Amino acid sequence: MSVALITHPACLQHDTGEYHPECPDRLRYVLRALETQQFAPLLRESAPQATGEQLARVHPERHIEQILTIRPTPPHLVQIDPDTVMSAGSAEAALRAAGGAVLAVDSVMEGWARAAFAAIRPPGHHAEPARAMGFCFFNNAAVAAMQARVRWGLSRVAVLDFDVHHGNGTQAFFQRDGGLFYGSTHQYPCYPGTGLPSERGVAGNIVNVGLPAGTGSAGFRAAWADTIIPALRTFAPELVIISAGFDAHKADPLAELRLETADFSWITEELMAVADETAKGRVASMLEGGYDLDALAACASAHVATLMRH
Repeated sequence: MSVALITHPACLQHDTGEYHPECPDRLRYVLRALETQQFAPLLRESAPQATGEQLARVHPERHIEQILTIRPTPPHLVQIDPDTVMSAGSAEAALRAAGGAVLAVDSVMEGWARAAFAAIRPPGHHAEPARAMGFCFFNNAAVAAMQARVRWGLSRVAVLDFDVHHGNGTQAFFQRDGGLFYGSTHQYPCYPGTGLPSERGVAGNIVNVGLPAGTGSAGFRAAWADTIIPALRTFAPELVIISAGFDAHKADPLAELRLETADFSWITEELMAVADETAKGRVASMLEGGYDLDALAACASAHVATLMRH
């Protein structure tokens, strides 16, 4: 069965200003890498705008309104925090990113795709319910998880996050709900400073493995194989959602975990194996970080190629 590729040109209109690492070229490089003949079988879909109802399952209405009303006149930018910037096109980009994540879930639940990859920006996993931060406005993965619950009636939904930074926003939303599982490897200490192993959630449904700078492939794979994957199998998710950040690659300028491109193929295979066991093979993935453009393109294409091979 085919893999859906979900994106939208509006995601390129989120202008973060000169020299910002979360730039439009990130998405351009990913999409260019996915234009080769190898990826011709992908089902190419347009990301809709997330609805207010979909966003409000995760974010208070006041937060949603605050973000959507910030539409500065070009070329002006508005700083949300030292890292997080909004331009005239950012509000629509954020709606398309969250909507793309929702469509990724719908595509695998409806059954016309076995897996889906939402090539979207801005990313989402740092966005807390009532706070935009870390390049993120709405939490795409959490919005996707709640779509699985509310529209599709799933009771056990998992988000697995291999971005080099801890998804504090996803954890903040998931930690009080035992039907939601969040598993993360991330560099520690590193931004945003959360993600300790002691952060376990209400039902042991949060599993964090912080890795020191320079960990490399063996340590990364061991963290997943020995700690997160066994906990995920015990949780037995009905849907696997991936926060697919590629900034743990050795070329990335923002952190130092030193992974290889092959590690992202490996972790994709491991997560798909769990999905086969408990979730009818259903995997919905969405782009998070990755700031070396060539490494990002290589890792994202390896991730999607693995989804297609399965």
